[in-house]
Amino acid sequence: MKQILRQFASVIGVATLLYSASLSATEYQQTEWIDLMPESDLAALMDPPDYLNNVADGSQQDSVDAFSQQQFSDEKAQRFQQALNSTQVIPEYDGRAIRIPGFIVPLQQNDEKQVTEFFLVPYFGACLHMPPPPPNQIIYISLKEGLELEDLQQPFWFEGEVDIQTRHHELGTAAYTLNVDNYELYEE
Repeated sequence: MKQILRQFASVIGVATLLYSASLSATEYQQTEWIDLMPESDLAALMDPPDYLNNVADGSQQDSVDAFSQQQFSDEKAQRFQQALNSTQVIPEYDGRAIRIPGFIVPLQQNDEKQVTEFFLVPYFGACLHMPPPPPNQIIYISLKEGLELEDLQQPFWFEGEVDIQTRHHELGTAAYTLNVDNYELYEE
């Protein structure tokens, strides 16, 4: 009987080790930002309305807000306008473990001035110096332990599991949430 118990304990021990190893050896799929956008939104954004060719860079009309307030009768402009604000996602990413690079847009910090909530965006200045990207190009992240952010221009790699959940903030809207397992500075 003791031998059976020892064998059972050994089997349980090995199973526990294998399970722990599988948890720590999560395979993260390296993901490009464009992968998170439905093809129809991408097609609309890659084919902007002719109206935009007549807008001077830096003018009042050269903003997402100005464009969003316009009423367009042609379908191409309407579809472009919808794509700028699209919360449409790729459902297959729900629950997927990904690795993605991006820039941090701080939303909240703790008493130690560490960033605890932020948007991850594909380019520097999004939501701060420039209009926000479409919501399906913004990922919301919350870190209980906080993150030391010395430079907004510093990109990071984030690894974690995607949750399709829309989050709103005055700086923008995120169509995805990432439950972060690991992060590191982006080094070329």
